[in-house]
Amino acid sequence: MTPPSLNDIYVARERIAPHVPPTPLMRHPLLDAESGLSIWVKHENHNPTCAFKVRGGLNLVGSLTPAERARGIVTASTGNHGQSIALASRLHGVACTVFVPEGNNPDKNAAMRAYGATVEEGGRDFDEARERCERRAADTGARYVHSANEPMLLAGVGTYALELFEKLPDVDVVYVPIGGGSGACGLITVRNALRAKTRIVGIGAVNADAVFRSWKGSARVTGAAANTFAEGIATRVTFDLTFGLLKQYLDDFIQLSEDELADGVRLALRTTHNLTEGAGSAAIAAAVKQKDQLKGQRVACIMSGGNLDRAKLKWILQ
Repeated sequence: MTPPSLNDIYVARERIAPHVPPTPLMRHPLLDAESGLSIWVKHENHNPTCAFKVRGGLNLVGSLTPAERARGIVTASTGNHGQSIALASRLHGVACTVFVPEGNNPDKNAAMRAYGATVEEGGRDFDEARERCERRAADTGARYVHSANEPMLLAGVGTYALELFEKLPDVDVVYVPIGGGSGACGLITVRNALRAKTRIVGIGAVNADAVFRSWKGSARVTGAAANTFAEGIATRVTFDLTFGLLKQYLDDFIQLSEDELADGVRLALRTTHNLTEGAGSAAIAAAVKQKDQLKGQRVACIMSGGNLDRAKLKWILQ
């Protein structure tokens, strides 16, 4: 697998433009006042599926051959990637099945079904759902769409990085949540191609730390569990295509506790009036956590998704 180039991202932007307009890059006075920082928020929660991954799905499905489309698509997801593939499949007339873990976010499941996908629940977490999906693909010959090891997904997701650097070329640091790593890799690809000096900082969950430990250490590890309510960053493994880029080019990686992730959701509501999921507000939570190190810098935070279900929202607000 070859990572996408900047030109691949420009091509992806043309492909997805009819369906995904540029998302806002906004300052929020209440957020700046509370943090003491100059923070620009990239509102990927304002996309059609309320998450950044729609960009990748539209690019990948839009580029499939007629033979691949005829085989149908299978993929695994905790919801945002699945919605992306489901929406793109509906637009292009492709049959789509999404494998999700048992007890997955019910609102995300409902959204995927509303886009026309078949949703199959099973497995204790994302990685077990992914393994079920891979067995189905091997048995049926369906086109398996991995949530990270797909250059066309990365190129599509990279279009938000292109928008960010075009609007704010002198940004000093970007905070981005990391699950599979496609969002961070899009930022890295654009940053490197433009030769910007921007630092890119990933955010993970203390309770799902396999990617962090792999990045920090000398060997890739598999976690025993991913017990975080922030399903967008709940993974127990690293992935070949994205991890190579993260290991080489990610500038820093910090972890947040469940309390800090919940604080992030409350912070987003209070200061930006946006409802985010746990991963979606992780970037602003991390920036506020590190505010003493960021004085005088131009900070961008990726608000990656807003698909929080009612039960989690009730728990967080209580």
